[in-house]
Amino acid sequence: MFRSIDDFATEWTQESESTLKVLRNLTDASLAQSIVPGGRTLGFLAWHVTCTLAEMGGHAGLAIEGPTDKTHPAAPTSAEEITAQYERAAASVLSAVQSAWTDAQLADKIPMYGEEWPKGIMLKALISHQAHHRGQMTVLMRQAGVPVPGVYGPSREEWEAMGVPPLP
Repeated sequence: MFRSIDDFATEWTQESESTLKVLRNLTDASLAQSIVPGGRTLGFLAWHVTCTLAEMGGHAGLAIEGPTDKTHPAAPTSAEEITAQYERAAASVLSAVQSAWTDAQLADKIPMYGEEWPKGIMLKALISHQAHHRGQMTVLMRQAGVPVPGVYGPSREEWEAMGVPPLP
């Protein structure tokens, strides 16, 4: 749970930049990649991560500028558009949190998905949610032949580019 807006801002900046690294490597063709026929596609996951920012933020009472699954149910077919929408919404998350909430309010409970969550937990859940789906996306990127960027350290491609044999 976050107990200060500054701590959230630091982590949000790092995590949203990591998500942008992944999104910026997507191609329009890669968006159709799924792990199984009829399963979630890379485009669906990228759009879901994007839409969740305004959707979850809205449930928490924050005014996030961005699409939601309700306002934009179909994922765009352009990787560039998804990335631009995510970038705009991610910047809006930080701005909304910094202008609407104080450190003291992070322990205040808000209704979230049939439960009562402290605001600081909601912020952590927002980050964990995108990290979870970012991991799924990197698997699909490999299957689609799209280079995977390092997120919490170098990726296989980045180790190879440095002349270091990647771990098996």
